[in-house]
Amino acid sequence: MTPHAPTLLGLTSADIGTILAALAMLAVLVAVYAASTARDPMAKRVKTLNDRREQLKAGIAASTSKRRAKIVHQSDTTDRLRDILKNLKVLQDDQVKATQVKLAQAGIRSKDWAIGIIFGRLVLPIIFGGGAAIYIYLLDMTPDWGSFKKFGVFAFALLGGYKAPDIYLSNLISKRSAEIRKGVPDALDLLVICAEAGLTVDAAFSRVARELGNAYPELGEEFHLTSIELSFLTERRFAFENLANRVKLDALKGVVTTMIQTEKYGTPLASALRVLSAEFRHERMMRAEEKAARLPAIMTVPLILFILPTLFVVILGPAACSISKAF
Repeated sequence: MTPHAPTLLGLTSADIGTILAALAMLAVLVAVYAASTARDPMAKRVKTLNDRREQLKAGIAASTSKRRAKIVHQSDTTDRLRDILKNLKVLQDDQVKATQVKLAQAGIRSKDWAIGIIFGRLVLPIIFGGGAAIYIYLLDMTPDWGSFKKFGVFAFALLGGYKAPDIYLSNLISKRSAEIRKGVPDALDLLVICAEAGLTVDAAFSRVARELGNAYPELGEEFHLTSIELSFLTERRFAFENLANRVKLDALKGVVTTMIQTEKYGTPLASALRVLSAEFRHERMMRAEEKAARLPAIMTVPLILFILPTLFVVILGPAACSISKAF
């Protein structure tokens, strides 16, 4: 009788090796496809800017009824979802506006996604919670679990389905805000130079957007949108307020407040922006020093788990071998 080879979940080592090789080959094919079909990242941003320019032109030239029909364009899917939510009495205007603000802060320009997010909050708990209920209670796939553990998993699936769209949006907003925060001091320095050179505010924003578009694409896109709105909106204050609403960043809100006060009272723009730029650079340096100060505490656990055992083996290993040979 030949002994059986060890198995894992009914799979032999040869089967596991074959599966891993297939997964590795699939990953290579996906990487090659992604590299060969890479798209220009600026194409989508340029299309967004052009759409915003056309919307502002349509808002100025068209009448009130035509303006609303041309600007607030929605797809058939969005209309159907809106009708479903209205029939269920779960769609509120303030909820839609708050979701649209979050979408803008996440970099998603289409307002139609607000209806999809609200619809996801309604449907995902049913899908996740219903799936968990069927798996746990109806099919009884976890007989070893206690009643409290079953209810906890069911409640977690239900709550996770409801909060999943908000968590996804919050993640996008935090990443985008962090990228924009890096470029605010440089943008303010360029705005100071443009203001001292005699450029208008909209021309200065457009120039800064062109200069920082490659290094900080998110900030460049926001400044370009602001320059477009400064050229078309009736009051420049609305363009600055839109910039503050599109970016969830206190530093940029301070810049917007300064710009609005400068437009209102006629105070020198270059001096105010220079002070703000110095403050933001100091804040960025303090944030870097804070991360550097946390580094020793963060490195303690890897040092104990990985580096010290290796040092003990290298230093005490030869001595242990010599002692074992002596005895």
